[in-house]
Amino acid sequence: MSDAVSDAELERLWERHTELEFETRDAEATVATMTPDNYVNHVPVMTGGRGSAEMIEFYGKHFIPKMPADTTLRLLSRTVGNQRVIDEFVFAFTHDVEMDWMLPGVAPTHRPVEVPMVVVVQFDRDKIACERIYWDQASVLVQVGLLNADGLPVTGSVQARKFEDPALPANELMGEAWQG
Repeated sequence: MSDAVSDAELERLWERHTELEFETRDAEATVATMTPDNYVNHVPVMTGGRGSAEMIEFYGKHFIPKMPADTTLRLLSRTVGNQRVIDEFVFAFTHDVEMDWMLPGVAPTHRPVEVPMVVVVQFDRDKIACERIYWDQASVLVQVGLLNADGLPVTGSVQARKFEDPALPANELMGEAWQG
């Protein structure tokens, strides 16, 4: 008999985890959805943690209380299978609190940010074993005013709009090199 959990159950478990993070805002309950040796890695800035004690501290001090009140997650797609959930979504917020998990050492700029993200969630039976979260940190830095995009191959919030609407123009950074 397999220990694998159904795809529908994985989806339910992931939704419960994110509800505890973003709605209930309970670090200990969030970590209770995870294996004892779990890890979270915010790949662009290497924040997160490993193991229950570290994750309770991370969620309780650095993630949940450092989340702007207007934060939204707009799901674009979800893939479930092989004991994984992979979400592609737009993470949108106003940078009105210090967010040391995403913008370490950066004081609030009060600017709006919209950035596409991908999270890969691996399960061990009915518990989350790890989360790897990816985003374009250069886009975030442009949107909060810490990086000037002029002359650089980076974009700001326009990448979130293109992410959600594939009909928007592409290849604009290529300029005259693009011959469409």
